[in-house]
Amino acid sequence: MLIVMKADATERDIAEVERVITELGFRPHSVPGPSRTAICVTGNQGPVDITPFENLRGVAEAIRVTKPFKLVSVDLRPEKTVVKVGDAQIGGEELAIIAGPCAVENREQVFAVAETVRRSGARFFRGGAFKPRTSPYAFQGLGEDGLKILAEVREATGLKIVTEALDESGVDLVERYADVIQIGARNMQNFSLLRRAGRSRLPVLLKRGLSAMLDEWLLAAEYVMSEGNYNVVLCERGVRTFAQHTRNTLDLAAIPAVRRISHLPVVIDPSHGTGHNYMVMPLARAGVAAGADGLIIEVHDHPERALSDGAQALTLEQYEHLVSEVRAIHDVIAPAPVG
Repeated sequence: MLIVMKADATERDIAEVERVITELGFRPHSVPGPSRTAICVTGNQGPVDITPFENLRGVAEAIRVTKPFKLVSVDLRPEKTVVKVGDAQIGGEELAIIAGPCAVENREQVFAVAETVRRSGARFFRGGAFKPRTSPYAFQGLGEDGLKILAEVREATGLKIVTEALDESGVDLVERYADVIQIGARNMQNFSLLRRAGRSRLPVLLKRGLSAMLDEWLLAAEYVMSEGNYNVVLCERGVRTFAQHTRNTLDLAAIPAVRRISHLPVVIDPSHGTGHNYMVMPLARAGVAAGADGLIIEVHDHPERALSDGAQALTLEQYEHLVSEVRAIHDVIAPAPVG
């Protein structure tokens, strides 16, 4: 259920509605808007009687929500969410670029890439300290030592750190060293991990599962938000299809599809979405043209030596060229400022 408050509703009015919701055994989620506050009710197993709310002071209307997701819906928040990470953000007018190596291998490699990312004007640095690999014998990441290197990068460059947590204890470590928790495609429906991320103070970047339908992806975001963390960024990284010419099929149609039903920002990952270096730049350009809020790009100073996913990593020079191209596209399609 969704309770829409009047434009002149006071904080006391909102608190009273929240109190009634809690007393009924449900959970209130207040979302302030530019003109009024909406309060979403979760925790119910069936329809909620709207009668207790209709006559409360400050309530404009109570609406039954029939969609499976509530908190991610534009019904709750018509305006687009901007996820702020310190003085950086994902969503809004600026194109967010999240770049870095697939895996943290050593300090020299990470700092070489980080300097190029910083110089490009990007605000976010990505790198995996924990690597969920298909083979148990493949490089699994440096663990906490890798996170410490990423924290050094943040201290030296000011870049915000985006890195993956594989389990609940991994969230504890990422909270200690990084700025954004990445939930990988293989963990999109790891519900205990989603709930733990939902109790975090850090924003969450949620990748679409390998074969996930749009509703499944949004419901995974709903898991995070239902625990009180509303700073969620969706990441389209390709799904498995019958195609053999590409690692995954990057679903650019997901961008306008999500925009139609959700207020959450959407970024795309053309690196994992294609698996091939030569495909990354064309798909990155197409994603920005389709309206993506940002890109997550794998970059390596020596891709041929990479311990993880070297085939899809851009060189430093290729990355700098990509940034200039996608920013030009973004400037063309960005809406003109009002006033």
